[in-house]
Amino acid sequence: MTAPALFLMGPTASGKTGLALALAEAVARGGTPWTSVALISVDSAQVYRGMDIGTAKPEAVTLARWPHGLIDILDPAESYSAARFRDDAQALVKAARERGQLPVLVGGTGLYFRALENGLSDLPVADPAIRARWIQQAELNGWPALHAQLATVDAESALKIKPNDPQRILRALEIHTLTGQSRSALWAAPKSAGLAGPLVKIGLLPPERATLHESIAVRFRQMMAAGFLEEVRALKARGDLHADLPSIRAVGYRQLWEHLDGRCSLSDAVDRGIVATRQYAKRQITWLRSEQALSLIDPRSTTGVDFLLEKLAAAAIQQG
Repeated sequence: MTAPALFLMGPTASGKTGLALALAEAVARGGTPWTSVALISVDSAQVYRGMDIGTAKPEAVTLARWPHGLIDILDPAESYSAARFRDDAQALVKAARERGQLPVLVGGTGLYFRALENGLSDLPVADPAIRARWIQQAELNGWPALHAQLATVDAESALKIKPNDPQRILRALEIHTLTGQSRSALWAAPKSAGLAGPLVKIGLLPPERATLHESIAVRFRQMMAAGFLEEVRALKARGDLHADLPSIRAVGYRQLWEHLDGRCSLSDAVDRGIVATRQYAKRQITWLRSEQALSLIDPRSTTGVDFLLEKLAAAAIQQG
C-alpha cells in the first residue's frame, strides 16, 4: 500500500516544524503502518547553505535526529526553481515510500506545494548567458525599464509582476528570449504530471492575526540575538553575492543587507524585516485559504498530532 504524502503547510512562525517533529516522534514510537517519517523541506530559502538563522532552519541537533530533505543543497549564488523542487521532491517522496516511510513535506512556499501536487508547464531551464545580458541592461537602465520592456512582449505577466521584482522580471524576459513565447502563454499550456499516490493536506492557520504578528516579531528579534546580522555580514563579505539574487532577496536578509550597504540603520532594518515578514505571512495565509481539499487546524491545538494521524489513517483506508 502506498503511503500517503502529507503536506504540512502554514505561514511563517506558525509552528509547522514543531508539529512535524512531534509527528515524527509519534510514528517512531510505533503503532502506524510506517517505519518512520521522511521529512522534506518546502522552503525556497532553506535550500541555501550558510543561511541558517534567518531561514529558521531546524537546529543541528534536530537535523541529526531528524534529517530533512532539500535543506542546504545549494550555494547562495545559485538559483532554485519550482520545477527543480518538483523533480527533487518527487524523487524523495518515491524513495521514502519504497523504504516504507511516511513522506512529510513541511514549509510555507506555496508555489512549490502546487508545483508538486499539480505539475508545471514545460518552461525552459535558466540560461546564464541570456540572464547575464538582461542583468547588464538592468544595471544600465534599472529594473523598471526592463519591466516596461517586458510589458511590450508579455503584457499579462507585466501586470502581475511588480517593477521592483527583478527575479520574476528576469525570468519572464528569459522565457520570452528562449522560446519566443510569453510566460503567461506557457503557463496556460498543458502541465507535466503532479505527485502520484494518496495525499493529505493540512494547513496551520492561527485564528488571531495579532498572535501571529507577535510571534513573528519575537522570532525575528530572537534571530537577531542569535547572530542573524553576523550571518548576513559573512554572506556579504564573500564578494560574489549581490542584492538581486533570490537568496539575498529572502525576507530579513534583504533588509539587513541594505543596512550593511549603509542605506538604513540597524533598528530600521529590523523593523522593516518584521513588517516584511508579516506581509509575507499575510500572502501565505491568502494562498492557504485558496487551497482545495485542505484541512485547517489551530497551531495551538494540543491534539494536532492525533488529528494528523487520523487523517493519514483515513487516507490509507480509502486507498485500500
